[in-house]
Amino acid sequence: MGNFIGKFLKRKEYIMADAADDIEDTNSERSPGMLSESHHSPQPPVIGLRPDPPPCPTENLIMPRKLQNPCLDSKDHQNLHRELLFNQKIGKNVLNQKSELQRAMEKHKESQIKKELELQKQENRTPFEKVIEERARRLESQEKGSIEEEPNSKPEFLQVHAKLRARMDSK
Repeated sequence: MGNFIGKFLKRKEYIMADAADDIEDTNSERSPGMLSESHHSPQPPVIGLRPDPPPCPTENLIMPRKLQNPCLDSKDHQNLHRELLFNQKIGKNVLNQKSELQRAMEKHKESQIKKELELQKQENRTPFEKVIEERARRLESQEKGSIEEEPNSKPEFLQVHAKLRARMDSK
């Protein structure tokens, strides 16, 4: 491959040298009184020769520089971009482009996973933990029962007195 490129470059140099000789021959054939075309319009660049670089800027000119993008420099934009990259990395879809069925299926899967974890916790408990939990449930049920009885905890004679008064008022 390298050999091919070398041959190509040599051939290109040969063609360029031949073209330069032809240009010199045509310029020498003209009479001195004739103006060459180069005086009227610039000649096209010769293949292989680079055009002259633009003139160096003077010190008095202001050099152009790239403008800063205020959107990219703002802290809000940077924070938003950072958050989007993080969400993409963890695989979270921030646009919620899922259908209702997909969301319902995910919710169902999550609830099943929670139930399975709960069952595993219950299976892995020691007998001591089970006894303590049973006692805690009994205490809670007793407290609920005592709270319900409090409104009816009036003495019986007050309840009978209220019934009698209601009968007397109705007559």
